[in-house]
Parts: sequence; structure tokens; C-alpha cells
Amino acid sequence: MIGLQHNRASADAGARMIAAADGSEQALKGPSAPAFNRPVPVRHPMRWIGTAILAILGVVVVRSAATNPNFQWGVVSHYLFNHLVLRGVEWTLMLTMAAMALAIGLAIALVFMRQSESPVQRFVSWLWIWFFRGTPVYTQLVFWGLVSVLYPHIALGVPFGPSLVTVTTSQVVTAAVAAIVGLGFNESAYLAEIFRAGFKSVDSGQLEAAEALGMRRARAMVRVVMPQAMRMIIPPTGNETIGMLKSTSLVLAVPFALDLTFTTNTIANRLYLPIPLLLVAGIWYLAITSVLMVGQHFLERRFGRGADPRARIRQAEAGGAGS
Repeated sequence: MIGLQHNRASADAGARMIAAADGSEQALKGPSAPAFNRPVPVRHPMRWIGTAILAILGVVVVRSAATNPNFQWGVVSHYLFNHLVLRGVEWTLMLTMAAMALAIGLAIALVFMRQSESPVQRFVSWLWIWFFRGTPVYTQLVFWGLVSVLYPHIALGVPFGPSLVTVTTSQVVTAAVAAIVGLGFNESAYLAEIFRAGFKSVDSGQLEAAEALGMRRARAMVRVVMPQAMRMIIPPTGNETIGMLKSTSLVLAVPFALDLTFTTNTIANRLYLPIPLLLVAGIWYLAITSVLMVGQHFLERRFGRGADPRARIRQAEAGGAGS
């Protein structure tokens, strides 16, 4: 009986000690804690003011464009899908893609020549870039339009000897060919510098390791260096593609009369309505540019998977979810 009472007293004493400890901790954690330990969210009043100003300006611009009768949106909607305008869009896309394909092929060759051990190849590559970057694209297009005047015939045969085949230059270098060649040659000089910068971003040990495995230099550049350089090459190349799309409006200098800008200008001159037809051309250029930007985004994600930390996190999360 005495032992039972002793155990009960010990339990009561332990409970009182625990309660006292809990009370002291509650006192430390209670409302009497210092105020500087409480997090306070940072306020950004200027951010809200700037957002409000931009929203007001956006509403004003949209309302002005929608209610101003001088824009003549009815004419815009009528000619937006006109068959002549659609043909101009097709030719603009064809010129852009063909000129960029030519420019990319030439740029890769120029990069290989620039990094060659042959001084002749390095000089020719430098001379090409110097000439086509140093002269306006409009001047080059005018020149390619007049090439049949400079050389009425093109002859193939033995150098400094008899000609085997002779053709008229105007039959080979048509207006479309002259436009593609002029735009592609000019763009190749800029892309060559972009590609060279991309190749330089890859550590030189990659090329040395490939050559140590027995690869030739050209094969190592294509199979080892180029895939790693694409991460640096794609963003500026995408910008150059969008710039090429807009540069097709200059092919009138050849002259080439089927692109989007020339087509809308012709319709505008016939109707004496320049503003709505300019809006038609602008809407189509914006639509095509938007599609190109989406494609550029996915290409950047594809080739930047190993370098983007967010992409690595997404891959790890996808792998964890799959397991």
C-alpha cells in the first residue's frame, strides 16, 4: 500500500514537471516573441502603378484602332485571304526557306574553311564574309538582277579553252533564283560568324579526343562538335530566319514581283487604299513570325536539355513519376 502511494506521488511530480516545461516553452513561443521574427511580405507599389498605366495605355490603343474608321477593317478582312495575297505568302515562305537553306550550307562550309590549316581556305572564307557583310543586301539584290547584263551567256568547258555548253544567263538566273541567291549569299556571311562562335563555345578537348579516336577533323566537327554547339547556334539562327522573312520584302530590287509586300502594294495602288493593305501584310508577317518563334522554342528545348537546369529537374520528376 505504501509502495503504491509512493509510485502515485512520483507520477504526479513528473506530470507537474512536464507541465511546467510545456508552459515555459509556450511562453517562449507565445505572443510575447520579438516582432522582428515575424515575416512581412515585401510590397511593390510601383509595380502595381506601372501595371495599371500599361493596362490603361493598352485599352486606349485597342479602342482607338477598333473605332477609327480610317483603318478600314472591312477592307482588311476582305483582302486578308485574297488569292493574290495567299500566293504572295507562299512565295515569301518559299524565298525564306530556300535562302536560309542555301545560307546554312554555305555558312557551315565557311566555318570549316575558317578553321582549316590551309591559309588559302582561311583567306577565302574571310574575304567572303568581309564582302557580303560589308555591302547592303539591297545593293547585292540589284547586282544579281543585272547579272544577265554583265554576263549574257554562261559557258561550261575547259578553262581557257573551248566551251562545251553555252546557255543564256536569263534562262538560268531567273528573278526567283536571283532573289534566293542574293538573300542566301548575304545571310551566309552572318551565319558563318554565328556558327563559328557556337563551335568556339565547345571545349577544344572534345575535338582532340575525337581525333585521338581516329576521326578525321571534318568528321569530328560534324559528329562531335556540331551537336554540342547547336545549343548556342539555334537562338541567333532563329532570329536570323525571322530577319530573312522580313528581308524578302526587298526582292523588288531584283525585280521579283510575287512576294507578299509587292502584292499588297500593287493592290493598294490599284484601290488607293495603302493603310488597310499594309495592315494585311503586317498581319501575315506577324502570323508567320509567331509560328517561327514557336518552332525556335521547341528546338531550343530539344538541344538545350543537358544544359538547362529546369529541363533536368523536369526530366528527374518525369523519371520519378514513371518509376
